[in-house]
Amino acid sequence: MEPLILCDNLVKIYKVADLEVVALQGLDLTVDAGELMAIIGNSGSGKSTLLNILGGLDRPSAGRVVVGGRDLLKLDDSGMVEYKRATVGFVWQQSSRNLIPYLSAVENVQIPMLLAGRPTRERREWSNELLEAVGLGHRRTHRLSQLSGGEQQRVAIAIALANRPPLVLADEPTGEVDTATAGVIYGIFRRLVADYGTTIVIVSHDPGIAVRVDRVVRIRDGRTSTETVRRAVDAADVTEAEDVATHGTHEEFTVMDAAGRLQLPREMVEQLGLGRRVRVDLEDGQIVVRAANGVVTGISPDRVVATNGSAAATVAASGPMPARRWWQRR
Repeated sequence: MEPLILCDNLVKIYKVADLEVVALQGLDLTVDAGELMAIIGNSGSGKSTLLNILGGLDRPSAGRVVVGGRDLLKLDDSGMVEYKRATVGFVWQQSSRNLIPYLSAVENVQIPMLLAGRPTRERREWSNELLEAVGLGHRRTHRLSQLSGGEQQRVAIAIALANRPPLVLADEPTGEVDTATAGVIYGIFRRLVADYGTTIVIVSHDPGIAVRVDRVVRIRDGRTSTETVRRAVDAADVTEAEDVATHGTHEEFTVMDAAGRLQLPREMVEQLGLGRRVRVDLEDGQIVVRAANGVVTGISPDRVVATNGSAAATVAASGPMPARRWWQRR
């Protein structure tokens, strides 16, 4: 089954005067349909650039990006408008980007459908259903001034789904709400995935989002660096005080791209004193990386050992190397 999102060797270069800024440096990413996942990274890592490209708000400089079977590099301007209208919905951090203040909640939700030429009955029924889905059916006639910040963001989520897009992109959707409200919003995202099969990609600075989603992809220096995958546990193992939907174990993997490149964890590189030049050899079924100072890092299909005197780090593979090209770090 083809993924909903496929990014292959994605490159984005911004030109500022005589300077060139490389925001994405050969990024690879796949997202399956019906997945709830997050993209995290420090400021300047490239995550917002990736979000803009996936949303059709920017175009990459090179590489390939396919969403819902559409190659975004091949779309003309009219095709891109249709893509943004039918394939992707947005939830922004600032409510002013999501909502029209002088309209009621239900009128805000109906605006995208009105622009798409939906019949009146469909607009009315679907907008009411969406507001019920986000827990605001009883507030449908209220204006923004009568809604809290968390309620406004929930209206924004309903707006993002107004034209039934298969993909919703959320940029820091809980950045302006408290922790309790953030939990409510993440719960709504999970129910929307379960009820409507919507794929939701969240961009965040918060590494703690891993407990709220199924997968977290970290971007560093314009490339995918690591992935954290949630493994669900049996409901019988979860206490009444815990949330079954968000409870589970988490495994972090270092991602190897199609060219065989991977980003070793920075703390390990610094601890072992690895420089920019290393020797790479295949010895006894292991890939061995030797630095000029004698550091040895061995990678095998089931085990990775890096040593430098008394310092050591061990990495265990999640499966055969040809199948996933991921390495679990623990």
